[in-house]
Amino acid sequence: MKILVIGSGGREHAVAKKFLQDPQVETVFCAKGNPGMRKDGIVTVAIEESDHEGLIAFAQEQEVDWTFVGPEVPLLNGIVDDFQAAGLEIFGPNRQAAMIEGSKEFAKELMRANHIPTADYQSFTDSAQAKAYIQLKGAPIVIKADGLAAGKGVVVAETVDEANAAVEAMLEQNAFGESGAKVVIEEFLAGEEFSLLAFVKDEAVYPMVIAQDHKRAFDGDLGPNTGGMG
Repeated sequence: MKILVIGSGGREHAVAKKFLQDPQVETVFCAKGNPGMRKDGIVTVAIEESDHEGLIAFAQEQEVDWTFVGPEVPLLNGIVDDFQAAGLEIFGPNRQAAMIEGSKEFAKELMRANHIPTADYQSFTDSAQAKAYIQLKGAPIVIKADGLAAGKGVVVAETVDEANAAVEAMLEQNAFGESGAKVVIEEFLAGEEFSLLAFVKDEAVYPMVIAQDHKRAFDGDLGPNTGGMG
């Protein structure tokens, strides 16, 4: 079996390395991968994750049996839809399903519509209106860029001034470009944060192990959020 992994980070390295442990797997390609992967026998491919046509052509030429997508951006840009349209096997959410990750407002509206418990929130594109809402709610409060921001688009503001500064950075200074053209301002909830992911097939749900992302840049949960510190 030949597998193609799309992405270039530590996540894709770990997944590709795991695939190679399966005796059924002959070759694992990674596009575009990183130099460290080659030390583990992963074949890196110089095709950008945004080049859907190039990736499809490569998968067809190499007779790839199955493709796994790591990063959020190609999923949101419809790479799964494109591979499926070409008759290729691929794992990941399609463009519509990826909106749950691609837009925080979309995810919040989905939860609200389906009575799934979630923190209270409001969305804003106007800085003055956002600041007025912050003044009304007080701090601590959470400011989130609506779109993808490489895991860095969330500010847990301890003060009103800090919250206002986050709004200004996103809505006035374009800190995250289009991803921050809208902000979701959310109620602060205290507690332990963790991620529980699951595979879903038909009516069955298969939960994975619980994981925890340590996002703050400095020790003691201090500093700005990062894409993940381990």
